[in-house]
Amino acid sequence: MEKVLLLNATYEPLNVCSWQRALKLIVKGKAEEIEHNGCLINQTISAPTVIRLRYYVVVPYKELPFNKKNIYHRDNHTCQYCGKKTSDLTIDHVIPKSKGGKNTWDNIVTACTKCNNKKANKTPQEAGMKLAKKPGRPTNYLEFELTKYSHEAFDHWQKYIAS
Repeated sequence: MEKVLLLNATYEPLNVCSWQRALKLIVKGKAEEIEHNGCLINQTISAPTVIRLRYYVVVPYKELPFNKKNIYHRDNHTCQYCGKKTSDLTIDHVIPKSKGGKNTWDNIVTACTKCNNKKANKTPQEAGMKLAKKPGRPTNYLEFELTKYSHEAFDHWQKYIAS
């Protein structure tokens, strides 16, 4: 089963939840089904893909956690030096820790083992290497989270996501 896009009462995307959570919200009368994918959970209930809360929820600013999983996703599981997409990736400090580099969104990238070893304890300029893109914190938490889901689910959600 797919994940379900949860909309605020104003049709703004709030979050992504499981289809089980979506059904609970619908049964309790807290949400309504906006779209479904045609698959049936049982003979009378269809699997929702988009639901909308019946009441408005004020959403506080949510900061994206800084962790390895999000770094890999931000960098599309690709070496930021050679562009190779591989499962053999490591985390690299653009400015090495020995030279004052910090564990921040702006200083951490994914690198294949070969490039990480080549760069070693140098800056990219010192190693004669160039970054594919400048690292940084993703600007929109929800947009970043939505890119983690399948294209089929994303297609159902597209008209509710601000471009």
